[in-house]
Amino acid sequence: MGVFIKGWYPPNIHCTWAADRRDAMRVAARLGIPFHTLDSSAEYKKSVIDYLLEEYKAGRTPNPDIMCNRDVKFGAFYNFAMKNGAYCIATGHYAQLLDEKLSRGNDRDKDQSYFLWAVGKDAIAKTLFPVGALPKSEVRALAKRFHVPVAEKRDSQGICFLGAVSVDDFLREEFHPEQGSAFDESGKEVGKHDGAVLRTLGERVTLTDAPTGPWYVVRKDIVKNELTVSKEREIPISPNGIRIANTNWFSSVAAEESYEAQYRYHGPVVHGSFDINTNTFMPEGTLPEPAVSGQSLVLYRGNELIGGGIIS
Repeated sequence: MGVFIKGWYPPNIHCTWAADRRDAMRVAARLGIPFHTLDSSAEYKKSVIDYLLEEYKAGRTPNPDIMCNRDVKFGAFYNFAMKNGAYCIATGHYAQLLDEKLSRGNDRDKDQSYFLWAVGKDAIAKTLFPVGALPKSEVRALAKRFHVPVAEKRDSQGICFLGAVSVDDFLREEFHPEQGSAFDESGKEVGKHDGAVLRTLGERVTLTDAPTGPWYVVRKDIVKNELTVSKEREIPISPNGIRIANTNWFSSVAAEESYEAQYRYHGPVVHGSFDINTNTFMPEGTLPEPAVSGQSLVLYRGNELIGGGIIS
């Protein structure tokens, strides 16, 4: 059975969902399987859109794809499939189940296991990841070989389900940000930015009327619409480590063990230990970029995804 999941779409921004649904119908027709549309707009609006806006309003940097996977794809869709007689679901995520352990996809450039840390164990246990062992180039080659209509379709890079709509465009439409002042770490004004609500810690930011950069955000004040910037991106590690909340674990965590941690999709991989009692990760050495409140920190044992949480 093929299922198109209909999300929630902002009224003032053009989205491609109708065309995406037609593409899904064409694939189902080519494969000769039944096709259904699942309206998950309520779950998507609450768990993805409302969450995204609330986090940015609070000055944090959320990861909407994490919640989209947890509450929509492996929530509403998974429940729909089970209620309609399926014994499993299959998705195009670049991840794998190896010996019943959730693991990275073989194509590290496309690996999406990072986005799955919050998904429930029951759903993962009944999920097939048919492309997880393949490079993207081979997936496209197979799609052409079997005359699948979307073999040449471009990758989606925007917010989960919003297709071509970027986070920046969506936030500008919602918040109508105004220009504000940017200060260096001594408190001296060095230029103007285009809205503190749009920016995240560690991000390289373009300033107007400013000396030559690069400039990176090191602090922000949403209420005053002000940024503190620096020419240095690398930051010292807090002696208290990186604490996470809302954790979800697929495997046990041992205090004496060293883990790989990733705290941004396609971000740097760092090594360190984890204290399960305080939900704190202690990296070894310096962080190549800041660990940002609201983002997800995910632990790996080799390629196996152990679990993760939201950086608090």
